Amino acid sequence: MALKKLKPITPGQRFAIRANFEGLAPNKPERSLVVPKKRTGGRNNQGRMTVEHRGGGHKRKLRLIDWKRRIFDVPAQVKSIEYDPNRSARIALLYYKDGRKTYIVAPLGLEVGSFVVAGKEVPPEIGNALPLQNMPVGTIVHNIELSPGRGASIVRSAGTSAQVMGKKDGYVTIKLPSRQRRRVLGTCMATVGVVSNGEHNKEKLGKAGRNRWLGNRPNTRGVAKNPVDHPMGGGSGGKASGGHPRSKNGLIAKGKKTRKKNKHSNKYIISNR
Repeated sequence: MALKKLKPITPGQRFAIRANFEGLAPNKPERSLVVPKKRTGGRNNQGRMTVEHRGGGHKRKLRLIDWKRRIFDVPAQVKSIEYDPNRSARIALLYYKDGRKTYIVAPLGLEVGSFVVAGKEVPPEIGNALPLQNMPVGTIVHNIELSPGRGASIVRSAGTSAQVMGKKDGYVTIKLPSRQRRRVLGTCMATVGVVSNGEHNKEKLGKAGRNRWLGNRPNTRGVAKNPVDHPMGGGSGGKASGGHPRSKNGLIAKGKKTRKKNKHSNKYIISNR
């Protein structure tokens, strides 16, 4: 998906770089696959703010994505490639031969009118979903399950992909976008291809108002606050460092490892990033 640089006719457009929405469906999303999305603004059930920098933003509707791809051996035609305000990637609307409709995360190169299918013995082509153990070594995949039947949980963001590196003892070794290598059960499903909209990280909002449309509120630096409000607060003139960088709750940032040493899934990690 190409980017476009706007003409600097206003201050907000001078440095803006936005996505080019050519080729996306101009119509509204499939009504049967849309549900209301309730937003909390960072408040809990008592109305108290528990997460900062959230609130406002444009109203959204939640598209129901098929993360499991369990409609086996039924071909589906790509009806449209659409924009989804809830994720960085594009989504594809599928019409199955038996009349069912679903949304999936659109891989790069998937075009309107093409057919995709999910199953245990389907060819490893773009958009097809099959178990990892049935994919050739070197296959590029995304939307990977970590538990069979639970649905895709990793490699779902725009432009990301993983690679099948090897197979042994019922497990498949994959190389993740973080360069971490880990073993995944061979019966877990994955989709062939790279997630679409890979240039998403090159977009520039151009102005603070556009960030507010996304539901993000302003963020005040910790060193600019008072000691009672932040561990890094206080000092002369708001420029002095307040110690090691950390969050408002005291969680150390920039280098501190937060993964538990005895986590159950550690035994599946072969090499870290």
